[in-house]
Amino acid sequence: MAENNGLRINEQIRVREVRLIDDEGEQKGIVPTIEALRIAKERELDLVEVAPTSNPPVCKILDYGKYHFELEKKIRDSKKKQKLVKLKEIRMQPKIGAGDLDFKSKHVKEFLTEGNKVKVTVRFRGRELAHTELGLVVLEEVLKRLDDEFVLEKPAAMEGRFMSMTLSPKAKK
Repeated sequence: MAENNGLRINEQIRVREVRLIDDEGEQKGIVPTIEALRIAKERELDLVEVAPTSNPPVCKILDYGKYHFELEKKIRDSKKKQKLVKLKEIRMQPKIGAGDLDFKSKHVKEFLTEGNKVKVTVRFRGRELAHTELGLVVLEEVLKRLDDEFVLEKPAAMEGRFMSMTLSPKAKK
């Protein structure tokens, strides 16, 4: 057993004495490591160091193969419950028409209902940079069309030639 996620087992434990917990979960107190190994071998189980940083280290008598399998299973199950949140981006210009604004707002709403974060960006070109307040009006118009189905994570701010804000979906109860 070369790869055992940082846990030392049986002969890999090189300290003089350990705090021992037997296979029934009972505290046996501080025992010499050799004695703990002998008890584990008698019960045909492994001596596993579960808390190497404590003084003396805590060791448990258990079936390492089974323990390792249960640990892997816990990790797999926790990964199943995770939801990956993507950041979607919607780009527009300050001179956007009402129909286009409706269309893009509908997409923003779809992304939010899917559980994704959305970055709404207004791109300024040339002389449009002199009138960034128009971009702010566009972003506020998008917010009006979303009917409070979002959390404003990052309010509208200029980033170079872009003005953007980040929205995330409302937490479901």
